[in-house]
Amino acid sequence: MGYDVHRLTEGRKLILGGVEIPYEKGLLGHSDADVLLHAVMDALLGAAALGDIGKHFPDTDEQYKGISSIKLLERVGELLEENCFLIENIDATIIAQAPKMRPYIDTMQKNIAEALGIELSQINVKATTEEGLGFTGNKEGISSQAVCMLTSPAELYDRNVAEEQGCDGCGGCPKRFS
Repeated sequence: MGYDVHRLTEGRKLILGGVEIPYEKGLLGHSDADVLLHAVMDALLGAAALGDIGKHFPDTDEQYKGISSIKLLERVGELLEENCFLIENIDATIIAQAPKMRPYIDTMQKNIAEALGIELSQINVKATTEEGLGFTGNKEGISSQAVCMLTSPAELYDRNVAEEQGCDGCGGCPKRFS
């Protein structure tokens, strides 16, 4: 499970799921502050027991200042591959009173699938409001939640099949099984 929140502020672009959304405010953060992708990355890293985005991409590191979260998501995909994890599915929710997200969701899903090298059918993104309640309802910020399911080839194959594919079951093989 992953969660992220950022404050809305003037003078920043609103980027969600790698999509620039026309809006009077954007999200404040060290990177592009894409709360959707940050929640997805934390869900993936957490499911693989690889820490969180703060561990891998600290906001104290200048190399990540203003970086596209799509680039960070691609790196998370590489980390999963290096550790022999396969993404089964991702389900994410954007929580924002405004703007309306529906016109952009298909592109967000496509961006996530492409960044992770998975099928579009493995991604679900949806949006909801909080009916004017709380910081998101008051248009002070946007949050996102994501859940995912990962598998490992060691769980899918008996030891003989895994060995034939080049996996010794150590959990650190660089070979991707598909």
